[in-house]
Amino acid sequence: MKVAIGNDHAGTEYKLAIVGLLKSMDIEVINHGTDGTDSVDYPDFIHPVADDVENQKVDFGIIVCGSGNGASMTANKHQKVRSALCWTKEIVQLAREHNDANILSLPARFIALPQALEMVQTFFNTKFEGGRHERRVEKIACS
Repeated sequence: MKVAIGNDHAGTEYKLAIVGLLKSMDIEVINHGTDGTDSVDYPDFIHPVADDVENQKVDFGIIVCGSGNGASMTANKHQKVRSALCWTKEIVQLAREHNDANILSLPARFIALPQALEMVQTFFNTKFEGGRHERRVEKIACS
């Protein structure tokens, strides 16, 4: 499996920990995020993740910013992206099961690091249910 990850300055600590977790799970990681804490513009780091997901260069994406909102809004501008802003593992599970989320957006300033790592594990351990949800997911993208 291959995952793209991107973050702004608020998400650097979380990104580094997530990369370590993913590598321990034998997941290949493409890092599009900043490795520093100096202020940066999140779209510069989120669009490359969304491009990778949209063009099927990776299986999934993870994006991290302070609130998770700007990152998720940016990613969701891409046609084949379904970025889910999540703050609990239960929401992560539903985003995968019901919405076939292919990017996980995390709000670094509103969740603890251990919680974020648990959410990442939930994201990769949860499958899309399909069925009645498939019809709804197919209606998400604009033509």
